Amino acid sequence: MGEAGAEYSSDEMMTVTAARSLQDGQVCFVGIGLPSEAANLARLSHAPDVVLIYESGTIGTRPDILPLSIGDGELAETADLVVSVPEVISYWLQAGRIDVGFLSAAQIDRFGNLNSTVIGSYRQPTVRLPGAGGAPEIASSAGEVIVMLRQTPRSFVPVVDFVTSVGFGRNGEGRMGRVGAGPTVVITDLGVLRPDPVSHELTLVAIHPGVEVDEVCARTGWELRVADHVESSDPPTPEELTILRELKERTREAHSR
Repeated sequence: MGEAGAEYSSDEMMTVTAARSLQDGQVCFVGIGLPSEAANLARLSHAPDVVLIYESGTIGTRPDILPLSIGDGELAETADLVVSVPEVISYWLQAGRIDVGFLSAAQIDRFGNLNSTVIGSYRQPTVRLPGAGGAPEIASSAGEVIVMLRQTPRSFVPVVDFVTSVGFGRNGEGRMGRVGAGPTVVITDLGVLRPDPVSHELTLVAIHPGVEVDEVCARTGWELRVADHVESSDPPTPEELTILRELKERTREAHSR
């Protein structure tokens, strides 16, 4: 995938698109993995004053490398302050002080519900996943939630095997009294989806360069709704790619020692 001589991967396209969704000065509760990569790219590029918070209690952290987990020492060493986990959940998140929650998951369904608990039956699962962590609280209390994951029929399923984090309910009934607005955007390696304002069903609103609408539909486990006008995502700029690649290279070097 590439444009104007700049070659980039579908994962890089996804990360850059997700990073652009963060605005400078926002307070962002960050999940480990893809969300952490995108949030730190935003901080190192167009949003230097974004406030990154991790579940371990690190407030305003500015890691030079991507953390392996929420307990990575890099997060505490570069934070403005470190508080207890109960404080970061109750005082910051549940009290409405978080603008954006940044999450990923193993599964997402047509109504934005997320599963990071089990694949298969809860009592006899095929796969036991890492679990909820702070994701249910983030999904419930953050002002809005950005979801980021690779798009396959195994990850985009009609009904998640277990609702770890509520989007808009099993049948799209809505937020059911939860404070936050829920998932306002889902960014994948193929495009961008947003919930319909009435039905809450995820709808394809943009595709990345080189991707066709039919490809997105084929890699979705349900009959995907498509907007009347599907936009095209802007490709990564050379500056964005340089910052992202340098961040990942520093991370590889640090973790290989």
